[in-house]
Amino acid sequence: MVSSTTRLSSILVIAAHPDDEVLGCGGSIARFAASGLPVHLAFMADGVNSRAHNPVEDISSGPLALGCRRSAAERAATILGAASVSFDELPDNRLDSIPLLEIIQRVEALIKEYRPTTVLTHHAGDLNVDHRCVHQAVVTACRPQRGHSVRTLLSFEVPSSTEWQPPGTDALFAPNWFVDISATLEQKLAALDAYAEELRDWPHPRSRQGVEHLARWRGATVGCEAAEAFVLARHLS
Repeated sequence: MVSSTTRLSSILVIAAHPDDEVLGCGGSIARFAASGLPVHLAFMADGVNSRAHNPVEDISSGPLALGCRRSAAERAATILGAASVSFDELPDNRLDSIPLLEIIQRVEALIKEYRPTTVLTHHAGDLNVDHRCVHQAVVTACRPQRGHSVRTLLSFEVPSSTEWQPPGTDALFAPNWFVDISATLEQKLAALDAYAEELRDWPHPRSRQGVEHLARWRGATVGCEAAEAFVLARHLS
């Protein structure tokens, strides 16, 4: 189905790393913000400090890199019109080394602070371990108890993680909820440019062209110029 913003009153995006929010739902963030809805962004891991041990990632790590990554996140948030952005300091690409309960409690604190009616987060089947841990923590923190603020729970896809999980290894990303971002695709791409150091050359899926092509394809599947796709975990109308 194609979503409407009419029943939403506040939104919380919980992502593992800065740039996941733009890749996964940047156009939706911009659309919701333009309609007057407060959109809050929260990052659980630092996003850089594992890279000194990863020869595949030719990107610097350390305090300077961390500061640059957070500055990029703040610029992207401004471009998209987000109401706030917050950073946790859990270890990058090592969230599976932390008791899940600790991550859940941090997510619960965010929900208590922002009282969102809608939460957007990672898909359960992503290749990246931090994405999977954040998904599990969010789903647990958003369990449907009486009086809980969250009425809609959505999982987004992240290019170079969601589609890289081999078939049969974990949950398949099979979208059943779409947001028309025809009017905000350029904002999404502009916000992506804030993370220039994270981008790769085409035909990498985490290239500017790859992200645009995915948005165009998702739009084509539901009859609009561009869209972002989600898996709906729960919606209480």
